[in-house]
Amino acid sequence: MGRHVGSLVVIEAMSIAVSAGVPVLLWGHPGTGKTSAVTALADVLDWPVEVVIGSIREPSDFAGLPVVSNGAVDLAPPSWAQRLAKEGHGLLFLDELTTAPPAVQAAMLRIVLERVVGDLQLPEEVRIVAAANHPDEAADGWELAAPLANRLVHLDWPINAKHIARGLAVGFPKPPLFGFERPATMAQKLTARASVASFLEVRPGLALQMPKGTAVGQGWPSPRSWEAVAQLLAACEAAGASHDAQAILVAGAVGQAAALEFLSWLENLDLPDPMAVLAAPDRYELPTRSDRIFAVLTAVAAVAVAENDPAAWDRAWVVVAKAAKSAPDVATLVARTLASNRPPNMQIPATLVELAPVLRTAGLM
Repeated sequence: MGRHVGSLVVIEAMSIAVSAGVPVLLWGHPGTGKTSAVTALADVLDWPVEVVIGSIREPSDFAGLPVVSNGAVDLAPPSWAQRLAKEGHGLLFLDELTTAPPAVQAAMLRIVLERVVGDLQLPEEVRIVAAANHPDEAADGWELAAPLANRLVHLDWPINAKHIARGLAVGFPKPPLFGFERPATMAQKLTARASVASFLEVRPGLALQMPKGTAVGQGWPSPRSWEAVAQLLAACEAAGASHDAQAILVAGAVGQAAALEFLSWLENLDLPDPMAVLAAPDRYELPTRSDRIFAVLTAVAAVAVAENDPAAWDRAWVVVAKAAKSAPDVATLVARTLASNRPPNMQIPATLVELAPVLRTAGLM
């Protein structure tokens, strides 16, 4: 289903996905240590873990059991969800996912995406990991429905004979943690979003590519999965992740074909740090490629707005003014964003005089 990489890279990718709060699914043969890897990660984090097996559950175990209370119907969550909510953090491990029939998979959708069980909202620090055997290897296996597949990042779990032999001889080592020590900064998150947005400007056909048929066993491009890619890119940047880990995470979210094209494009994007651009906008020279201009300007504007700093907002206009001559359409878009997010009591910058034609086009003058 994905590229062949070592178990350490997959553990790195899984750890980064968990740290970023992106639900992840490990695909592998039965008895190859997927469950052990997830429980070991929870042990290293010192987090509680709740193991839920779909084949022995009913839809009401995820959607909530209707209970009449004071003349109203409440959806009571199961005990495993109440325990996680009480702890405030932990791993929800959905094991043997392909043994869950379609009705149970449908009931899982809101849990995987929103962490809602019945009427209970699980805390943000509850992270979701799943494991599955391929349907032809699972007991009474079912294909994974496309809506559920689109909510998960898919990773292939490798078999490493030497790792198994050494583990059996001297014990299996604890998995290293990636992504938890240095969470992604706001600038990294906004830069990652700008990168994804710029790519989809160039390749709009990849924004949504529904898989054929009703079942699918891998990720596929959609606005939701591209959002996950942005989260994962930021987490990879913050963690200093390996190239292989980043690659399998992107492929696990949007599929191999879209990932290959995106990663190839990203490698040549060379997007600067928007904070560095805002620190010295007069010295920054805009790139010549329109997709890079779009990425730079959207990242700079997003950071300037997020900082809520009048000085940063003012310097962002300097960058927009530079782009107005070579990329007026992009400058128009970013000018609209900045103008609609002006800090309180902020004076109109002198740079706007140079942007008058652009702002008229944007309907801002």
